[in-house]
Amino acid sequence: MGNNLSVVICDDSVLIRKKLRSNLEKCKCEEIYEAENGNVAIDLVKEKNPDVVFMDIVMPDKDGMEALQEIMDSSPETKVVMASSAGTKEHLKKALEKGAYDFIQKPVTLEAVTNIIGKIIKECEQDV
Repeated sequence: MGNNLSVVICDDSVLIRKKLRSNLEKCKCEEIYEAENGNVAIDLVKEKNPDVVFMDIVMPDKDGMEALQEIMDSSPETKVVMASSAGTKEHLKKALEKGAYDFIQKPVTLEAVTNIIGKIIKECEQDV
């Protein structure tokens, strides 16, 4: 599965970012950028115009919901995948209403990441 998707990982946990990065590398994502909060993610999206953003919902400074809103406003074609621990079903519903592409449960598994990246690649190929 070769692709050149660019991805921003936004999570306040370094550990989670590392794990997600290694999963994305296994999916052959070429460009991976990391953000430790929503503000940094928004700047990265404006600067790098990534295909996909993995966005944690609960973060200090600017949470995933606020960041999602701003990313959707500034670059609606970016696919934002919300990551959340169990028990945030309400958040997820709101996120999807606000334009999130999909969501994954934490702890994030390689399988979940592979499924989402695969789905995005398929859609990109259909758009061509």
